[in-house]
Amino acid sequence: MIVVTGASGQLGRLVIEALLNKLPADEIVATVRHPEKVADLAKRGVQIRQADYDQPASLAAAFEGADKLLLISASEVGRRVPQHRAVIDAAKVAGVGLLAYTSILHADISPLPLAAEHQETESLIRASGLPAVILRNGWYTENYTAGIPTALQYGVVLGSAGQGRITSAARADYAEAAAAVLTRDEQAGRIYELAGDESYTLGELADEITRQSGQAVAYRDLPESEFKAALLGAGLPDFLVTLLAESDVGASKGGLFDDGRELSALIGRPSTPLAEMVRLALR
Repeated sequence: MIVVTGASGQLGRLVIEALLNKLPADEIVATVRHPEKVADLAKRGVQIRQADYDQPASLAAAFEGADKLLLISASEVGRRVPQHRAVIDAAKVAGVGLLAYTSILHADISPLPLAAEHQETESLIRASGLPAVILRNGWYTENYTAGIPTALQYGVVLGSAGQGRITSAARADYAEAAAAVLTRDEQAGRIYELAGDESYTLGELADEITRQSGQAVAYRDLPESEFKAALLGAGLPDFLVTLLAESDVGASKGGLFDDGRELSALIGRPSTPLAEMVRLALR
């Protein structure tokens, strides 16, 4: 039995879909805070269990009988470590045979401040003694393609990434990789550095948007403080502004680049190209 935490989230749902292509539905457990959000999965035969990272008692019950558990990193940046600790402790009590965790690309050396909580979580997993596999996910291409409508409206992609190259992949690519690991044997102790097959600068992203849309879009590189101000002016919440700006600066230092192609090797096909992701966003 495979348990997936955060199963109502964007990545979690895609992992469930990928697992359904490999396993009978009754061998998959989706844990969520609000079961009503995954009623569609229940209708397909997936087991649904209520679980809340902030309610440790709910975790112990949700993980009962689990052979493998995927801990999808919590979305509340700044609160992840205690939440992840609760999951790890509950997994140990439940006797989970393999814990998989979605970390961040090159977590041990990443210049991104976002990596700190992942580093702490990886340390907690090692200290727990649980058999574990670490999925160090690179950037989701959707993090950038979601901004294409705004880029078209103003004719500009804003950022602080300089000439830093970004080796992103589609969220579905990472979900497929997680499902592959969860359905294979002898994964304990492995660390996967997962990123796309191709890299690009934000200037090249702007060029691709221009090519496909027929509208001129340029990349404007800004100091971090000015980029934050622009994001705040666009109405983004403070936590997201900080995350995006700091990540862009990290990208300028090589923090979002990887050329190992472990992701495509794991899923047995090329990662989804940037051009395809831009096409889907424009559609």
